[in-house]
Amino acid sequence: MTAPKTLDAPYQPPRIFGPEYRTATFGILLVVTLIAFEGMSVSTVMPLVSKDLDALDLYGVSFSAFLIAGLLANVVAGLWSDRRGHAVPFVLGVVLFAAGMGLAGAAVSKELFIVARAVQGLGGGAVIVAIYVMIARVYVPEVRPRVFAALSSAWVLPALIGPGLSGLIAEQIGWRWVFYGIVPLVVPALVMLLPALRGGEETRPEPATGPRSRPLAMTLAAFATACGAGVLLYGVDRLHGTPVPGAVASVAGLLVMAVGLSRLLPPGALKFGRGLPTTVLMRGMLAAGFFGVNAFIPLLLTKVNGFSVGEAGIALTIGALGWTTGSYLQTRWSGDRPLLVRIGAAAVAAGILLTLPAALWGVTGWITVPAWVIAGFGMGVGTTSVNVTAMRQSPDAEQGANSAALQVVDTLGSALTIGFGGALVNLIGHDDIAAGYTSIVAMTAAVALLGVAVAGRMRDAS
Repeated sequence: MTAPKTLDAPYQPPRIFGPEYRTATFGILLVVTLIAFEGMSVSTVMPLVSKDLDALDLYGVSFSAFLIAGLLANVVAGLWSDRRGHAVPFVLGVVLFAAGMGLAGAAVSKELFIVARAVQGLGGGAVIVAIYVMIARVYVPEVRPRVFAALSSAWVLPALIGPGLSGLIAEQIGWRWVFYGIVPLVVPALVMLLPALRGGEETRPEPATGPRSRPLAMTLAAFATACGAGVLLYGVDRLHGTPVPGAVASVAGLLVMAVGLSRLLPPGALKFGRGLPTTVLMRGMLAAGFFGVNAFIPLLLTKVNGFSVGEAGIALTIGALGWTTGSYLQTRWSGDRPLLVRIGAAAVAAGILLTLPAALWGVTGWITVPAWVIAGFGMGVGTTSVNVTAMRQSPDAEQGANSAALQVVDTLGSALTIGFGGALVNLIGHDDIAAGYTSIVAMTAAVALLGVAVAGRMRDAS
């Protein structure tokens, strides 16, 4: 008599902290945590940096220099990852990032500080693209939403202690030690991650042969995009003092940037083509809305509401917690991802608008705390869903190019709105920060609402 047949156990996807993925997951999270400390800390201490280096006129440029340099690194790292693997751009990126932090701490002029921020951007841009390629090649599709959620969770500790700790260090010791303090963290992070860098390299697909796989053409396009964006922001920043040269530089920069960008993104992206083209652009619109305000909240709270630097950092802290919550909740979602992105964009727009009363006389600046929880929640829901959708829509041989495209539009969206915001502070709010902040809110909320309108085009044409 034979034993009764039993049904096979249902498939259970591996756990991201299980034996198969543990090393890669811890390595990735460690480096993302390092980058998160930089992001949360620098935003908090920038009012002190601008005061000490007499750089209020370059407040937005210091952020944009980081982002535009990162744009160039995004493309180069994506190309290298597709053709040679992600290990080299990852390691080189971490080293450059640490070097930039050291240079920023040692800066004795605003020009040197901006150069240091650009070096940080080169490193950070390479690292993030390499991480996305690693996720696509190491993890099976079923667990990728959890990995991206874990990346957002890596911001929790920096969000909880980064702004407050950096504010305390800046006030008690000096803002330079906020930068110096991150540098030693690079060594253990890099040592722990080296074994994980080999993961996925043995399964690297054959390189793609399309127009976005040509190293020289793509590098030139990235250089044109970065230079065009830089010239555009320079021109916009000069509109308040020398309007005619500023306008000429702005138009020239916009044209050069558009030509380069058309080569970096999936075909049809600039026309919001259905599927992957719009998916990639949604990442940029979410970033433009959120970070275009995020960079100026500490300035508003310290200059208008009388907050200390440490107190101003609390709003950024709570926003990051909202981001983590949204990112976790999207792992429970099994429905339409474009709908989830639309919800995220709407939450970002709502959070931006809800910060506006803080610019009014007699209204407490603490209103930015619940507002930034809502905006952060929208980013957690939206950006993670964009990342998951983009990896699903990407052919294996184009994972590096599309990971780079995601970072390019993220970087460009953030750089442009922060740069335009800095120009608005100079043009409108140099003597009235509240008025300048109000104009920034109007600009970024419009971008987020555009994202709400076009999110449905993320669905494939079929």
